[in-house]
Amino acid sequence: MFDGLRKAGLAEELIWRSSAIDGLTTRHLGYAISQRIRKRIEEAFGWVKTVAGQEKTKYRGRDRVGWAFTFATAAYNLARLPKLLTALA
Repeated sequence: MFDGLRKAGLAEELIWRSSAIDGLTTRHLGYAISQRIRKRIEEAFGWVKTVAGQEKTKYRGRDRVGWAFTFATAAYNLARLPKLLTALA
């Protein structure tokens, strides 16, 4: 299968590619910054889902679910606060 691709010089690229995003995108500084910010946001959502118990909400209705999410994110911010304060000092 890869013989025709190997002759064209494409087989190795297809085998070793680990990302669906090409080098034209990943080479820019903005992409690296975006990935760091994305990781920070995903950590917060992961904490809210696992630790705060919001993986499957216990409430019905937009207002109650929104309140529970706001409460969970406030708890996340309180949990982060000591680390942030020591970083400033």
